[in-house]
Amino acid sequence: MPAFRPRHLCSMAAALVLAVTAPATVAGAAPDSSAAALREVMFVGNNWEGTADVITSSGDFAKVGRINVIPDKDQRMAEINADPIRWIAFMTIRNSVGEGHDQFVDDMYSTPDGRSVVVSRPSFADVVSIDLATGSINWRFPVSGYRSDHMAVSPDGKRVAVSASTGNTVHVLDIVTGKQLGSFATGDKPHENIFSNDGKYIWNMSIGDVNTATDAPWLDWTKGNRLITVVDATTYKQVKVIDMRQRLDAIGLKDYSDAVRPTVFSPDESKLYFQVSFFHGFFEYDIATDKITRTKTLPKNPATSDDRTTFVNDSRHHGISMKPDGSKLCVAGTMDDYATVVDRATLQEGPLVPVAKPYWATVSGDGKSCVVSESGADQITAIDFATGKKTVSVPVGDHPQRVRLGHVTAGWTGTAS
Repeated sequence: MPAFRPRHLCSMAAALVLAVTAPATVAGAAPDSSAAALREVMFVGNNWEGTADVITSSGDFAKVGRINVIPDKDQRMAEINADPIRWIAFMTIRNSVGEGHDQFVDDMYSTPDGRSVVVSRPSFADVVSIDLATGSINWRFPVSGYRSDHMAVSPDGKRVAVSASTGNTVHVLDIVTGKQLGSFATGDKPHENIFSNDGKYIWNMSIGDVNTATDAPWLDWTKGNRLITVVDATTYKQVKVIDMRQRLDAIGLKDYSDAVRPTVFSPDESKLYFQVSFFHGFFEYDIATDKITRTKTLPKNPATSDDRTTFVNDSRHHGISMKPDGSKLCVAGTMDDYATVVDRATLQEGPLVPVAKPYWATVSGDGKSCVVSESGADQITAIDFATGKKTVSVPVGDHPQRVRLGHVTAGWTGTAS
């Protein structure tokens, strides 16, 4: 693995941009057509509770079953309590990013056969595969450092990439065996991962230190080295690095953070839409020209303080998805307590749908709805892309965050334990 490149070399790497295919968002592991009949569902990770609710992927989003993602909690806690360093790391997560709670599930994807779900567990610094029939753990992979974070699954469903946020590393694992196939270095605090649509590249976005109080624009440099790192998904060698600090400065936005949060790519893989820390809106980035082409500022909630130190983990808006035909975006206005559908051509937002601390936005299985997790109300809410209006809300567990499409075997109604 080559040494990680400093910021001033990022512009040199930009020359490689035309050689890299930009990714389309992968909703879940590709189903195995040779396996038993499968049912498409949505997995909703209840981070503070240590469960995942499984709901139908469209329509009324009715509950299908529930998974305990920490069946080994007693064993993990015994290990943590026996190791002073791990105990300090565990308590740091609880009292910083966890807002006083443990983080038991960040991300999850089902295996192609629909028989297991793979879960990243931040407080336990690991990734586990859980058998959906028995509720038992198939395999466990401890990540480097002390916290696991966002994941991504390859288009063929065979590999899963997970960010080790304190290890500045992304691990790529065999989704069936848990064996590490490779890893690569990132910027500070790797966050979101996305495979390219052809499976040849992995994009990682690092967000830096989001738990410090040095949130004023002039102290932005204290947040760390925040970069988009693109690697070859076969060799795991670095292909390109994008430093959004340079791109933001080029359009006069020197006071804006360059910590890229959730992202989504256009269907033709030519545009990247991304959120950054502290900003109530998003940017459009043209991959071929290597430039930010449009800025969308969304409305503020008058009840939301502009004091950056009050934003949870530096995120004012956290969650963005796109209708499959590329015509609409859906944005989760986390600290502003709303979600809205935005016309991609005009960037005009639709109705501001009141929701409580929405933490993620995804697309329903039929592509007709945006689904946001209301971490402040313990429910998910569906918003119709066509009208921009809420259609249904469904109660889930404590502090839902990531929502992912996936599959279970037909007739599945929950784990045995």
